[in-house]
Amino acid sequence: MLQIVLQTAELLKEAEQLIDQKIHPQTIIAGWRKAVDVARKALLDASLDNSANSEKFREDLLNIARTTLSSKILSQHKEHFAKLAVDAVVRLKGSGDLQAIQLIKKTGGTLEDSFLDDGFLLDKKPGVHQPKRVEKARILIANTPMDTDKIKVFGSHIKVDSMAKIAELELAEKEKMKEKVNKILKHNANVFINRQLIYNYPEQLFADAGVMAIEHADFDGIERLALVTGGEIVSTFDSPECVKLGKCDLIEQVMIGEDILLRFSGVPLGEACTIVIRGATQQIIDEADRSLHDALCVLAATVKESRIVYGGGCSETLMAVAVSKAAANTPGKEAVAMEAFARALLHLPIIIADNAGYDSAQLISELKAAHNSGNNTAGLDMEKGERGDMKLLGITESFVVKRQVLLSAAEAAEMILRVDNIIKAAPRRRVEDRGHC
Repeated sequence: MLQIVLQTAELLKEAEQLIDQKIHPQTIIAGWRKAVDVARKALLDASLDNSANSEKFREDLLNIARTTLSSKILSQHKEHFAKLAVDAVVRLKGSGDLQAIQLIKKTGGTLEDSFLDDGFLLDKKPGVHQPKRVEKARILIANTPMDTDKIKVFGSHIKVDSMAKIAELELAEKEKMKEKVNKILKHNANVFINRQLIYNYPEQLFADAGVMAIEHADFDGIERLALVTGGEIVSTFDSPECVKLGKCDLIEQVMIGEDILLRFSGVPLGEACTIVIRGATQQIIDEADRSLHDALCVLAATVKESRIVYGGGCSETLMAVAVSKAAANTPGKEAVAMEAFARALLHLPIIIADNAGYDSAQLISELKAAHNSGNNTAGLDMEKGERGDMKLLGITESFVVKRQVLLSAAEAAEMILRVDNIIKAAPRRRVEDRGHC
């Protein structure tokens, strides 16, 4: 997303200069469209596809994960987290469904203590006196109130003339709840998971029936649980034959740090897994969660479209050189727009060099010269502050992500450029205090 914003801003900056030279926006857009076609073709021609070789493809995925994590808080632990992310995405078997990968954050330990758990982890505990371990689980997943054992008639007043009448009301409520629990038990489930609270009386009824009942599972948690166990979320219990129960081989308690969680093993969705993120503080864990999610998204996109390209400014320079060469053979003012597009593409490697504190003018000129001479793997090695070979350094990125950056930035800049006039609010007039006569 950041690359798209930077690319769009640089395109608009170049467009502003062209408009000052009396070049019409439609001419600029026509030149940009030609430039996009040339850049996309150059990017496609330079891309590689190693999906036929599982070992090489896994190494490509690891390199992409390392590249993605290099600029984030996980850069010091990128090897560990790159392996976690790749192992999790490879389990998806090409589906790219990130819902099957759960991220759980637990304070304590260090980032290196983070691990991948095969199966689904739910950060909840069973009720009192209920089974702590269930084999061949049949899971009923629900979103229903289970707290009517307490009188909650809001906006109503009930007048009674004795304590016995109150006892009768409470008994009626308990009978109502008992009837609801009996309907749930008729589903022949040995595990009941509810999004809402389960109060003491229904919890006791579930314990008497030998059913594990889990309360207050957040909605994201039960949606993912329904996905991985093959069940469905229900709110009424009058038709047990129509309800699809979730299944798994084993539910057991596991301890992570100082917390006890439930692990669902042997779920029908075999690719389901959980990454447990550990860290010293909540802020570090939250940032690690965001960084790892970015890596998972890029890897999932790469698994669907397995082509890769080289990073470190290599792809941008490659496209810029191709556009410049095409502009030299294009007559008319559109060539000027194409040249501007090529300059905008070079802005990302310039930022990389500047942020590292190196001489961007020198490095970019070397980079352009290398690509003009046919070295299509040349990029920026920021550890040494010089031009390097991205193939040898293993700095790779997803082709589909890089292509989308190119197309989205060009489209966004074009939409803004089509606006006839920019309307600005008039500056606020200064009111001078002249005093009173």
